[in-house]
Amino acid sequence: MVRVPVPAVPARAPALAWVALGVVYVLWGSTYLANRFIITDLPPLFAGGGRFLVGGSLLTLVVLAFGGRRALRMDRRQFATTALAGLLLPAWGNGLVTVAQQQVASGVAALLIASVPLWIVVLRALTGDRPRPATVVGTGVGVVGLAVLLLAGSSGGSGGVLGNAWWGPWLVVLAAVGWASGTFATTRLPAPSNPFALAAVQMLVGGVVLMAGSVAVGDRPDLAAVSPSAWWAWAYMAVVVSLLAFSAYAYALAVLPVSTVTTYAYVNPVIAVLLGIFVAGERFSGLQFAGGAVVLLAVVLVVAAERPRAGRRKRRGHLAASPP
Repeated sequence: MVRVPVPAVPARAPALAWVALGVVYVLWGSTYLANRFIITDLPPLFAGGGRFLVGGSLLTLVVLAFGGRRALRMDRRQFATTALAGLLLPAWGNGLVTVAQQQVASGVAALLIASVPLWIVVLRALTGDRPRPATVVGTGVGVVGLAVLLLAGSSGGSGGVLGNAWWGPWLVVLAAVGWASGTFATTRLPAPSNPFALAAVQMLVGGVVLMAGSVAVGDRPDLAAVSPSAWWAWAYMAVVVSLLAFSAYAYALAVLPVSTVTTYAYVNPVIAVLLGIFVAGERFSGLQFAGGAVVLLAVVLVVAAERPRAGRRKRRGHLAASPP
């Protein structure tokens, strides 16, 4: 069981926990819009690699400051699990989403990534678990929603700013499979007991992989030509989202019921869509809205069906399932 180290809970802890959950809603929901601003001036793999290297380094310093070197200790199996999660979550998951956002509106990307809980159900079934009938129904509904979103394609961008390649939405779905696989692996394999150490090493591993990919594809960014808005968005992702959002999530998970905290899975995409419309001027077709609504309905059904099973083993899995 993962034990999240938190201070003694004061009398107003429930209120503080709800504030923390609200922070998670807003910050994680805004990551897609922030990526949108970043990749206008920076190559996606380079930007993602730098973000995770900085965020991972800062979180490592925080872990050292509050827990000492012992908090970062891992045996070989725990480190292997953490490295695998770093490959599947920040590198594969976030990396592919950031690349895809060159072709897909931020709100559409968020709706497609919302399918992560559905893919986890599929992985459970493939490994011998037997999800509840209501969970299976919810997953089936989600498949229909994903089919509608993929059928709608990547149309409905923002005034022609985005590309319109057919592969954009499919790449986001592949990213969601990576996120689900990384989340699922951390619930089945040995992992460090300290969730902050787990997240820090995950980000560092993911940052190294993304930077290696950036070098491999020949990225040569002109940093002097990067706009201030892109730099602010990058700093927001590297510092605020990496540190504040995860800390708020860990605190909320330690105080509120797991089933309550997992509502981020269907709140974040709604926030991402609203931000895309009102801040970036993104436009969505009726088919995209319909598909997104069906996907969110499916996630609500699956989360509700799994609530009675939320327990100790679930905590670690949800901690690993941070969005891009």
